[in-house]
Parts: sequence; structure tokens; C-alpha cells
Amino acid sequence: MEVFCNNKIPLFFLVLLATLTSLAQGQGTRNGFYQTSCPRVEAIVQSAVAAADRANAGVPPGLVRMFFHDCFVNGCDASILLNGPSSERTAPPNSLLRGFEIIDAAKTELERVCPGVVSCADILALAARDSVLLAGGIARWAVPLGRRDGLVSRAADTANLPAFNDAVDVQIRKFAEKGLNAQDLVTLSGAHTIGTAACALFSYRLYNFNNTNGPDPSINQAFLPTLRNLCPNGGDGSRRVALDTGSQNRFDNSYYANLRNGRGVLESDQVLWSNPTTQRLVQRFLGVRGLLGLTFNVEFARSMVRMGNIEVKTGTQGEIRRVCSAIN
Repeated sequence: MEVFCNNKIPLFFLVLLATLTSLAQGQGTRNGFYQTSCPRVEAIVQSAVAAADRANAGVPPGLVRMFFHDCFVNGCDASILLNGPSSERTAPPNSLLRGFEIIDAAKTELERVCPGVVSCADILALAARDSVLLAGGIARWAVPLGRRDGLVSRAADTANLPAFNDAVDVQIRKFAEKGLNAQDLVTLSGAHTIGTAACALFSYRLYNFNNTNGPDPSINQAFLPTLRNLCPNGGDGSRRVALDTGSQNRFDNSYYANLRNGRGVLESDQVLWSNPTTQRLVQRFLGVRGLLGLTFNVEFARSMVRMGNIEVKTGTQGEIRRVCSAIN
């Protein structure tokens, strides 16, 4: 017996139409996407990240931030990599990003081995994962692939990126707008366990917080002299400081202990301890008795996969760039 909907169109054809539309718009990412078309993709990207780490171990961790900034602006489409007078790359929030040469190196080799196959967006997703693995303390996780590269990159679109001085409620809202929750926020902020920040992003907390001519009271008073020595008032704003004091080269949950102890470097990090919702999540990562614990390395991998699927372009959308810094 044939099933009809109210307007007499067979249900079978409606399902078929929906399927074809889905195919045209993209099916989403999946594991093993390049298994036959470019089976060496992961090894090639991993090699590029490892080579960069040997040359300057401070650069690869910036790939996580780059991936984050890419995904939060019109989806994970490598638009952050495009050059241009008013591209995302030129916007103030992206002015201190590092690691573009790592993506370029991987792309060059992939174009030699698998020309026109692997997107810059997928290279960035893999490189971000591999930069975390270099720090140790976390098991390798599968990165679903199949993203295509975007055709648009506008500096103006970066206005809603989560910022170093955002209040907790603002951060939660910005994450929610991308389909991520408060746990994703606290989890992904934990990437700062291997990151660094320029003095320019937090020195205001040390000397003139909110025009008080004094420091941010949430900074541990025993920690304040350390930060001031690293970032003197009026000093070099580009000097980089570890975001996870005492464990900056190891991927672990000590970042959360630093928040509890008033040793968060960025304001957006430290305020996670001031909000009941985010504080409870920090406590769960620390294994506070009486709360259901969270395992950082497991949750981080899950949240990275979730973030990596924000507004992806797949199927016939976008393109596969030949050079990551320019559209074809």
C-alpha cells in the first residue's frame, strides 16, 4: 500500500527529495573521509606540525586558537587563512595568531601527493588536534573530515568572537550561538593549559583594572609580582607569557587548579571561577568530592569534535583551495 501525505505527493518522493537536497548541501563530516582519495593526509599534517614544534615549540599550540577563531566566524571553513586587505586575518582579535606557515607547509606537501583533494579547513582541524598531542597527556582522537573551504573572509565578521575580557555570561551566550554549551566553554578554555598570551591582552589587570589604578582583585596577591615582572607597566606588549603557570608544556588539568587559586592569566579565564555554573564545572574537572567528576582529556576531545562541526561546508559548498591563503 502506497503512503501519501495530505497533498497527495507520495511520501517516498518526499524522502527522496530531502535526501537529494542533503547531498547537494553536504552530508557533514565523517571519519575516514580521505581513506581512498588521500590516505596519507593525517601523517603529512602530523609531520608538518612536528617539524614546526622542533623549530619553535611555542608555535604549534597557537593552532588550537586559530582553529577556534576560524570555527567561530562563519563556521570551520579556513576563512581565517585567507589573505586580503580586510580579511579575518587582519582583524584585531586575530593579529597575534601564529602558525599559518605550518598549514601552508602541510598544504604544499598534500598538493604534491593528492592535488586538489584535501581542504585547508581539514588541514587546520587536524593540525589543531596534532598540536595538542605533542604536549602529551591526552590520547589521540579521531577528527571527522570532509570540510570544504569558504569563499568569504571579512574582518567585520570577527566582532562576535569570544574575547579575552568577556564576562562569563557573554562567553556562555557566544558559545550557545554556535550550538555549544557551558561545559564546552569550560572544556575548550582548558586548551590554555599549553597556550601563551601576549602581555597586551592582560597587563591592564595588573596595573589599572577598570580604571581603579590598581590590580584586578581576583588575582592571587602572591601571583601578582610574577605577572608584573613578566609584563612591566608600559613594557613590551608582545612578550608572551604561559597561561598555565607551572605546567605550560603539559596537557593536563592544572589550568583549572590555577583558576581555583586565582592564577588565571586572562580575565576571561579567571572569571570562570566567579560564576556558579562554570565554577561547578571547573570543580568537576578537579575531582572535587561530592560532584560527578569530568575527565579533561576525554571531554576536551569531545568538545573539539563538536566545535569542529560548527557550520561546516561540505558536498558542493565552497571549494578545495590550491593555496590556503587565496581562493582559487
